[in-house]
Amino acid sequence: MTDKPIHTMDEKRKTGNRVKFSDFTPPFWARNRHVQTLWPRFLQRRTPFIFRTEKLRLPDNDFVKLVWGQPEKTEKSRGLAVIFHGLEGSIKSHYANDLMAFLQKLGWQTVLMHFRGCGGEPNSTARAYHSGETEDATFFLNWLDNKFPAIPKVAIGFSLGANMLLKMLGENPSQKLLKAAVAISAPLRLDECSRSINEGFSRVYQNYLLKSMIKTLRTKMQSINYDGLINIQDKQVSDIQNFRQFDEHVTAPLHGFGSADDYYQKCSAIGFLKHIETPTLVLHSVDDPFMNEAVIPDDHDLSDSVEFELSLKGGHVGFMLGTPWNPSIWFHQRVADYIASFERPIAKQE
Repeated sequence: MTDKPIHTMDEKRKTGNRVKFSDFTPPFWARNRHVQTLWPRFLQRRTPFIFRTEKLRLPDNDFVKLVWGQPEKTEKSRGLAVIFHGLEGSIKSHYANDLMAFLQKLGWQTVLMHFRGCGGEPNSTARAYHSGETEDATFFLNWLDNKFPAIPKVAIGFSLGANMLLKMLGENPSQKLLKAAVAISAPLRLDECSRSINEGFSRVYQNYLLKSMIKTLRTKMQSINYDGLINIQDKQVSDIQNFRQFDEHVTAPLHGFGSADDYYQKCSAIGFLKHIETPTLVLHSVDDPFMNEAVIPDDHDLSDSVEFELSLKGGHVGFMLGTPWNPSIWFHQRVADYIASFERPIAKQE
């Protein structure tokens, strides 16, 4: 990373003391933002990764599925790295699988928390998850801390999970559950993201994710009564055309928000960044096809504990290096380098 200022397409926007220029530079064949976004997802081979699953029962008797990296060596590990996936993500998501495999090899114990209804099994209540749903994650982290009180813990969030993580840290500035956090490709302004992903080629991403969201909802509606919870019937769900409509008719009423705009305003992490006291690294690309430049914070939006690294290119959860036949992901090592400062010293493990 360098302190050299970086200019976005808007000459009025420059990096400052807290928003820094990342050292990520894409190879010539992967400078396009869609190549960066799609190649790791559909064309890059997954790193072999062995895991164990576990169900964690929640206070309302619902559950979330956990995934533990193998072999489990928590007591002898450098620390516990907690992963929060993105919208409709899971352990099968390229970013989750490959980062967990990378950190396991470095001596970290890893665990991923699927959000409600994710991971291949519908949850048992109408309640789902969203960009600002921090209650389940907080419960999970407290459970981890009770189970492993002496082990340093860090968290890495991707996309929706990154926004959630940043909001959770801002809501609880004095929290002691996590030593550090990393947020990658966070949709810091949800209203702007809902507009951007509904334009041009980005609608391809929206349609792909929306199809999964609608399928999950309709499956749950077959066994759970949503009357009085949402203002849309089963047959009308398939008519939803974009994220804003889904959030207006489903996300907002289901989780106690007055409207999609109310949800966006209350759950966008941009308003929580200045309250964070936990050491936090945020990685973001200007050309992220899910977003626009309005999501990039100014220095006054950030606390002294937040480092914001901005790349001109990198796509959405991309940041790919190497060659087409042997690509690698830049943020794997960047994450490892950042959390290394908070790991348990090797000498204390012997």
